[in-house]
Amino acid sequence: MKSKNYSENIIKVFKKDGFVLSEPDVLLDSDYIIQRSGENFRKLMFTFDDDTGKSMCLRPDLTIASCIKYLKENFKENAKIFYSGQAYRRSNNEKDKIINDQLGIEILGSKNKSIDDLKVLKTINSSIEKIKIKNTSIKVGDVSLFQKLIESLRIPERWKVRLKRHFWRPQYFEDLLNRLETNSDVNPVSVDLDKKRFSEMQSLDQSKEIASRKVSEILSRFDRKIKDPRSFGENKKIVKIIREFLKINCEIDKLDKTLKSFVKKNNLNNSLLKELSTVKNFSKINKKTIFSTNFGRDIEYYTGIVFEIYNSKKKEIARGGRYDGLLKSLGSKKNISAVGAAINLNNLKK
Repeated sequence: MKSKNYSENIIKVFKKDGFVLSEPDVLLDSDYIIQRSGENFRKLMFTFDDDTGKSMCLRPDLTIASCIKYLKENFKENAKIFYSGQAYRRSNNEKDKIINDQLGIEILGSKNKSIDDLKVLKTINSSIEKIKIKNTSIKVGDVSLFQKLIESLRIPERWKVRLKRHFWRPQYFEDLLNRLETNSDVNPVSVDLDKKRFSEMQSLDQSKEIASRKVSEILSRFDRKIKDPRSFGENKKIVKIIREFLKINCEIDKLDKTLKSFVKKNNLNNSLLKELSTVKNFSKINKKTIFSTNFGRDIEYYTGIVFEIYNSKKKEIARGGRYDGLLKSLGSKKNISAVGAAINLNNLKK
């Protein structure tokens, strides 16, 4: 089946499922994308200066281009769109193609998140079945699960922020874990000095003001600051939990049992087990679905479900996920619910 026939049949499925054509711009403001979607995009983009000296780029990602168009057109209602076009990306791998022909769908502004997640995967999967690609498999992750894990751990707030912010940079993230494990960012002299000041101020009048703040307020802050540095042993335990979590890789039908065992073993909050119904429903679409907690770390804008579909030769033919924060980063005044996926036409050879 030729590429044109692939496209025609896939688009028929998109239209049948209620998606409407949108044609995002090919040229985009490169600084705008980098500032709002993450520094990781810089190394992917083909950039140039226009006649005014403004830095422009060929769109490296059709999801971002579609979201920018959505905002420009001032959509206030839900949108179910599909696109057909090319994304232009650099790669360190000489075998990778620079120009990627894609067909994709997006659901923007809807409140039915779990329904939409499943709808996107079903539509993409139906499209692949329509063009008679058989023996596919799916890998799925959920970035929000990692965020929930970090929030549940007894570590200083600054460490929670660091780990969540740099989850997308595996090598640097590992460096952070090593620092947390060894307590290498804590200065013992500073800690001792804080404890001394805390002790001295306890004898003062609690209602007395120093630099426009009551002594009681200052003591409260000192108390939190003193408690920030964790013991060496406790930090090692925390890092062990994080590393163990990121090694979870199981069949989707065993996800419940695997996570329950992990939570019980490490005395964690059961909130980690909530809101996984959508992920587990993926098995109804394809029995050969694997869940991995370490999956989806290469695209910084994902906020929830992430998935890839592979052909029988384990080549990626489609990819998608949820990205509720992307539209706000691109200029919206608030977060807008968004989920989508794209089929890579270059990889559809049997």
